[in-house]
Amino acid sequence: MWSTIEAKILRGERLTSAEGVHLLTDASLLELGTLASEVRARKTDPRIVTYVIDTNPNYTNYCTVDCHFCAFYRKAGRPAADGYTHDVEGVMRMMADARKVGATTVLLQGGLNPGIPWAFYTDIVREACRRYPEIMPHFFSAPEIHQMAEVSGLTIRGVLEALYEAGQRSLPGGGAEILATRVRRRISVKKGGPETWLDVHREAHRVGIKSTATMMYGHVETPAEIVEHFDYIRGLQDETGGFTAFVPWSYKRGNTPMEAKVPHIAGANVYFRVLAASRLYLDNFDHVQATWFSEGKKTGQIALHFGADDFGGTLFEENVHLATGHLNRTTIAEIETLIRESGFTPAQRDTLYGIVKVSEGPSALAHLSSDVPLFVESLRELPAEYPAQLEGEEPGSHVVPG
Repeated sequence: MWSTIEAKILRGERLTSAEGVHLLTDASLLELGTLASEVRARKTDPRIVTYVIDTNPNYTNYCTVDCHFCAFYRKAGRPAADGYTHDVEGVMRMMADARKVGATTVLLQGGLNPGIPWAFYTDIVREACRRYPEIMPHFFSAPEIHQMAEVSGLTIRGVLEALYEAGQRSLPGGGAEILATRVRRRISVKKGGPETWLDVHREAHRVGIKSTATMMYGHVETPAEIVEHFDYIRGLQDETGGFTAFVPWSYKRGNTPMEAKVPHIAGANVYFRVLAASRLYLDNFDHVQATWFSEGKKTGQIALHFGADDFGGTLFEENVHLATGHLNRTTIAEIETLIRESGFTPAQRDTLYGIVKVSEGPSALAHLSSDVPLFVESLRELPAEYPAQLEGEEPGSHVVPG
């Protein structure tokens, strides 16, 4: 089947679901990466890898949907010592903090908290745009839009039109998980089927709001259900053209309700395969993001050779993955160093993938890298096959973070 797939890709023909499953299960990983890199070079400047200066705060951690993969939320209606809901000024303080670190995007999300009034959502968009016009409000996942519709009595379209009027032009792709009915019934039944996510993004695109398409894999899904997810977003992109990028990441199981039910961690090889397959299958997407944050910096670097053209954001603040015990931090200088080490030229972008600034290319490593502190990435848990002691280490020198 590989020769057929390769020939179709080189002719610019669309892959079938069966061919997509083959990419995820049987295709040679290195051949897959090579072909994905060729397609990536047709879509974007092959010399450039982009990143965005952003942060990802949250306005509440109270939520009603009880997702089995989430360690972040606290049950709405049950006061918790670490529960919180910020008011408008609290969110504006987050925006002020983002401006201090040079962020051009704030990815703001929160739990589905029915105690928050409808006016709060439009107020924070309007105030963010008024006070911090240099920062794009990349606010609210699809489930949050449904929550707003419930609280306000408006339709999904009405909510999005009100947010657009307040100044919002970009919507994150959170809440997609895997767009397959069986999977969603098992891990996030209260969020509804695939259509609940798709309907929000369809209407967002129709009112002029761009969005990202995301996917969280590595739990209870099958390869066929990953391809089903691809089919849904590829179909919607055919319809609206409103997606800016595809962003996959793996499930982080620490402290989550379904931790014990998912014994294996989806590692780097699976990540490379998902990225490369998405680049080949999602033929109407220009950008595919490799995230240093969720998969690790070295994995992120290699992923740039498996079809990805973007390295994600700086994420100066992030709390959802942190709640699972997953911690990773970086600086702008380190991101640019990681991109250069991978053989590419770093370029800062905005939320909608417009280039803001192109930096020096890999040759800059000769005079810049010694000045860049490299942060050590830390994971709460490591794959089961990871050795307790690495070759060449003294006994007890390697400690698995806990």
